[in-house]
Amino acid sequence: MKAIRFHQHGGPEVLRYEDAPTPEAGPGEVLIALRAAALNHLDLFARDGAIPRVPLPHIGGADGAGVVAATGPGAGRFPVGTRVFFDPGLSDGTCDYCARGEHSLCDRWEILGEHRDGSFAQALTMPEVNLRPIPEGISFEEAAAFPLVFLTAWRMVVGKARVVPGETVLILGIGGGVSIAALQIAKHAGASVFVTSRSDEKLQRARELGADVLINHQNTDFSKEAWTITNKRGVDVVIDNVGAATWPGSIRALARGGRLVTCGATSGPKPEEDIRRIFQKQITIYGSTMGTRHDWEQLNALLAAKALRPVVDRTFPLEQAAQAQERMARGEQFGKLVLTIPALS
Repeated sequence: MKAIRFHQHGGPEVLRYEDAPTPEAGPGEVLIALRAAALNHLDLFARDGAIPRVPLPHIGGADGAGVVAATGPGAGRFPVGTRVFFDPGLSDGTCDYCARGEHSLCDRWEILGEHRDGSFAQALTMPEVNLRPIPEGISFEEAAAFPLVFLTAWRMVVGKARVVPGETVLILGIGGGVSIAALQIAKHAGASVFVTSRSDEKLQRARELGADVLINHQNTDFSKEAWTITNKRGVDVVIDNVGAATWPGSIRALARGGRLVTCGATSGPKPEEDIRRIFQKQITIYGSTMGTRHDWEQLNALLAAKALRPVVDRTFPLEQAAQAQERMARGEQFGKLVLTIPALS
């Protein structure tokens, strides 16, 4: 099969479009002939070497969609030819956390494309339990763009912050997949949503998706703007996956008793911190990673009902993965970048 692999860590120049062994489905697994794979910042971190213990050579990619090509022993829920996508979170299913449905807290939990080969290839194997049929009317590209970011955003907005109708939610850096998913989910929950960007074009596109308040942080402090707009009250929830660059502002923007939820640190993991703001305002800070199997089921139902819809910024053929990753690194996208994959012969 054809795949995008890297044999050493580095920039996009280390990515190679080359032949790789086609995997075989083991017990409880399904071989998927992939037709689309979506990019995530995780792919840049794995390629750059920021994630430890990535085996080399390595195929990146956490998200994908395709058709069932073969089933391993004990698997058979989805017949060959079924259009499928999958939850990219992998666990052994045996620990106490897994027993409670909290698979992302498992000691042996990982994301596809981190410590095992991922979706930037014509085929991969996945545990059958992770698969679901692609809803009618959803393309391979849209299906590939859905799982990781919507799972992450759902757990942040619903599972951690527990947003309720009438609350105010501030989402930082609208344009990325998690932020756009969080916007849709927060609106579905009945919240009033504030979004930030340095791009007026991205802000206007966010308004089309339902954003109530637009803040261009190019020449202004987003926390002061949020404070002013809310008549010096602050917002109930901040969704932050930026990290060091926005952390102090996220704390300042919150109302008393507010909640800050973080799932990433693309600008760095060590922010300046004034702990007094946290205890004086009685702020709760939640860390969040991916989601649960129950979250995955809820999201599939909402996708099938067209209550949520992934936004695809641009597609690239598989062999142009380097160009797609360069676009992601520059932050030019609004929505997900997706690789289209030729059928496995």
